[in-house]
Amino acid sequence: MKSILPLDRWTIVDAVRVQAERYGERPFATFMDATGTALGQLTFAGLDRESDVVASALARLGVEPEDRVLALISNSAEFLITMVATHKRRAIFAPINTELKGAFLEHQVRNSEPKVMIVDDSLLERFRDVNIEGVGVEHLVVLGDQETKRPLSLAAPNRLSWTELVTLGAGADPADSLTPEPWDICTIMYTSGTTGPAKGVLMPQGHNLLFAINTATAMRLTEDDRYYCAMPLFHANGLYMQVWAAHCVGATVSVVKRFSTSSWLDEVIASGATVTNALGVMPEFIYRSPEDPRDRETALTRVLAIPVADEWGLKFEERFGVRVLQGFGMTEVNMPIWSDWDDPVQAGCAGRVVDEFFEVIVADPNTDLPLPAKAIGEILVRPKRPFFFSAGYFKMPDKTVEAWRNLWFHTGDAAYFDDQDRLHFVDRLKDRIRRRGENVSSYEVEQVINEYPGVAESAAVGIRVEGAGGEEEIKVGLVMESGAPALDHVDLLEFCVPRMPRFAIPRFLEVVDELDKTASGKIRKQAMRDGGITPDTWDRDTIGWAPPR
Repeated sequence: MKSILPLDRWTIVDAVRVQAERYGERPFATFMDATGTALGQLTFAGLDRESDVVASALARLGVEPEDRVLALISNSAEFLITMVATHKRRAIFAPINTELKGAFLEHQVRNSEPKVMIVDDSLLERFRDVNIEGVGVEHLVVLGDQETKRPLSLAAPNRLSWTELVTLGAGADPADSLTPEPWDICTIMYTSGTTGPAKGVLMPQGHNLLFAINTATAMRLTEDDRYYCAMPLFHANGLYMQVWAAHCVGATVSVVKRFSTSSWLDEVIASGATVTNALGVMPEFIYRSPEDPRDRETALTRVLAIPVADEWGLKFEERFGVRVLQGFGMTEVNMPIWSDWDDPVQAGCAGRVVDEFFEVIVADPNTDLPLPAKAIGEILVRPKRPFFFSAGYFKMPDKTVEAWRNLWFHTGDAAYFDDQDRLHFVDRLKDRIRRRGENVSSYEVEQVINEYPGVAESAAVGIRVEGAGGEEEIKVGLVMESGAPALDHVDLLEFCVPRMPRFAIPRFLEVVDELDKTASGKIRKQAMRDGGITPDTWDRDTIGWAPPR
């Protein structure tokens, strides 16, 4: 795709100004409730105009380049206005997961050290048990219908409502809106924290815009498209790969508060969407939802789905009449891999390297030496152009150095290249299980278990137990569908026998109410590993069951 900007002007702010001039009052983003009713709307020119006002307000609050503005805001027009306004001060936008509480929330506030915090009024209560004394927050902006009525649960020297903030910036001074450079760090976006404390990824302007332009190119977006976004805007996929991908081609986007399997089809139809993304458990949940006569009556033509399973990938395309595309990326590395439009959908096949911007190898995780085709190793990435890649982790130099060993960014993901230079994702390195001298993909185990009648979702982990000779046994946590009968453990294992290798059949099974997940739908497995064997864990060895040879 031809960019709307030259490379030396790849910034969110430049994009906002160019598209405002080009499209004026054409609708850009509509924020919807579950019935399809619009809760708010931004035009291309309106986003530029309203962010100018808030940028002026931030200037009057003393926000200077490199100061942090933290946003604990749900999907809304105010989220986008705050982000662009912060960029117009050459300050750093720090969007926070709206599900965070306690120590998780405290860590990210303390790490980012914001000068200004903008918080949904309904989320103020999250700070009752959070100690941020000494962080240096100078201004608290409260956003919402009850913004002036909620009791104070977060202390700041200056508290004002969103309405007061906008009033403060009324009659915006053009001098308050600065022009950033592509190399400016403009965003701190926090990782999921699946293996330790969440890390704040330092994201330059050029890096963020590349997310959008790469997506628009791979998904063949035009100004006639309409994106449906059900992912949180504090996540790169929702913000840059959906909302901003639409913006950079002049398309429109419909944004809902959160993903719901039961309302997904209704919302897609109501929005008139032609394209959407589904990450983590989302595409499988959509596929496993009851079939509906309207499944092929949507305007959808393309769905980015990561990951895809053999059991349902092609069936998903057929059921909904769409083209399923895949890719590989991370907040830190952008999207260096995209599937080719003409390649058939294949489980785990992320696609080919976007070699204009990235180098990608699969390497031995112990030596970082490249491996030949079809050999499984770790995905390592580095950029070909400056400022189109993350710049490390905020105030975590040790983690930055660790990730950048030997001048390659280490993704922690296992994969292989086939003989056609396509990357095939296998698993997170930490999620691969070593059992009986074999490497087992937790993802592949889960895909089989998820096919068993009554199972809604599952998570497989390797745990150390006495007598395993230093290797691991496989434990699977299962969530059953509402109304499903009690799990017949032996029948489930018998179901696995013809569907997976003998060494991959789990020893331990445990039914749980829910699986811990990140906001992007990825399952957090560390707690299950740490928990080991519990009183609710069923062990096949207690009845002497063993898979046949």
